[in-house]
Amino acid sequence: MNLEPATLPRHVAIIMDGNGRWARQQGKPRIMGHKAGVRSVQEVVRCARELGIGVLTLYAFSTENWRRPGTEVESLMGLLQTYLENQLDQMVENQVRLRTCGRRDHLPVKVRQVLENTIRETAGNDGLILNLALSYGGRDELVRAARQLAARAVKGELRPEEIDEEKVTAELDSAGLPDPDLLIRTGGEARLSNFLLWQLSYSELYFTRVLWPDFGREHFLAALADFQQRQRRFGRTGGQVAGEE
Repeated sequence: MNLEPATLPRHVAIIMDGNGRWARQQGKPRIMGHKAGVRSVQEVVRCARELGIGVLTLYAFSTENWRRPGTEVESLMGLLQTYLENQLDQMVENQVRLRTCGRRDHLPVKVRQVLENTIRETAGNDGLILNLALSYGGRDELVRAARQLAARAVKGELRPEEIDEEKVTAELDSAGLPDPDLLIRTGGEARLSNFLLWQLSYSELYFTRVLWPDFGREHFLAALADFQQRQRRFGRTGGQVAGEE
């Protein structure tokens, strides 16, 4: 598949949906779907890195996911810890830098320790930024940003009329990262599910029925090829975007 390097997205975000349905179709427990999904994570991370994409944000665990059965949550946390431990050497070797968004402090202590160690060990890497959304919710992120701005205003550091899009963006978990150019959601659903509500305002959306454990390099490349066929207007006309009068 021929892709134009100059027009690849700088930042791709993915809602990795369909692990449970994949397991059910296979007649397996749900956790087996999550385990199979780890292989897709590894393949997509590798592909994004090889293509030179700057940021890959994966919706790994939402604030709502804490409501799942305790055994499933415990298994998901164990998978996260194992993934980080197993991938650290490769991240360092391949210059992948780990970031997170969400309520990191809500994670189990051991998982948080491994996560923070991986972030420290990869902090100097200058390749792909792998941004994991963990215990993350878009509304929660916006509420936290609003509280931060309100606290600054109460201290006299900021006047309410000075609050603009730039200042809100600076308080988000994704501060310093470009907004996603492309959102991919697997599993056949067509909704945002409380993911990056501020950052996705002008993103191109790509929905596929492929379940996440079946999503591989060819599917990722197909999403990128579709993105390259889009004309991104950002509220302007096609002529304005193309530089025409």
